[in-house]
Amino acid sequence: MTEFGGPEALHVVDVPPEPLGPGQVRLRVTAATVNPTDTYARNGTYAQRDPVKQFPYVPGMDAAGTLAEIGPDVQTDLRVGDRVMAVVLPSGAHGGYREDLVVPARSVARSPENAGDAEASTLPMNGLTARLALDLMALQPGQVLAVTGAAGAFGGYVIQLAKHEGLTVVADASEADEQLVRELGADVVVRRGDDVAERIRERFPQGVDGLADGSVQNELVLPAVADGGTVTTVRGYEGNGERGLRVHPVLIRSYAEEQEKLDGLRALAEQGVLTLRVARTFPAEQGAEAHRLLEGGGIRGRLVITF
Repeated sequence: MTEFGGPEALHVVDVPPEPLGPGQVRLRVTAATVNPTDTYARNGTYAQRDPVKQFPYVPGMDAAGTLAEIGPDVQTDLRVGDRVMAVVLPSGAHGGYREDLVVPARSVARSPENAGDAEASTLPMNGLTARLALDLMALQPGQVLAVTGAAGAFGGYVIQLAKHEGLTVVADASEADEQLVRELGADVVVRRGDDVAERIRERFPQGVDGLADGSVQNELVLPAVADGGTVTTVRGYEGNGERGLRVHPVLIRSYAEEQEKLDGLRALAEQGVLTLRVARTFPAEQGAEAHRLLEGGGIRGRLVITF
């Protein structure tokens, strides 16, 4: 963007190559996932958080493509030409929606062998966020986890990772999404909505052990959780201090250089534990249309910009 605004603010611009420093690698990006947070970057909601105060701004927190260059002081078994994926912390003109991208080497892992670049680009940010959410809750096999926003990318990865780790999962869904959420592995599906906590309690009267709030319902979902239980949130909500609930805001920044965890997600995708869902791809020139569709709602799977 050269100004903040609606989807039409997105357009193709030329930017100089990013300098390559110690501990960094350069990617030739061919695919970048469109996430809801990108729309907030575009409309200026996050402008005050960004230390860079000059245009252009480039959104994007996920990228996949080819490793083009390895900087000094990088210890890696990756080689130039390898297919890779990366999580990106955007700032100013540095973001996932660019062909030439420099990131910390530890933000990069090999792409799953069984996935194209568009599919691979859907895994880093949402996959690591799901991984972080489960790590913070530290539930044990056999405990019950509730997931809201279960049909979304974050929610879907939480369900699949949780089931792989032996948790019982209750998830929300609209009628149209119920089959999808069951296919992702949910043991129990309840109807989504403002009363989702009540519906969860009907199935688990003692309350669930943990809840991953992908639908950003905050205080509305807390009643679903048993006293002393744990909750993870994705937009900074810290709870209301009641009933001994432990509420953890999940910030991807803390896992942005957890290369081993990103590579672990790669392995799970190759094993079929994680499903990489692409709804549609768009050439970079149609990035505005991708944002327009995402903001219209109802997209299942990820929209991906390709270069």
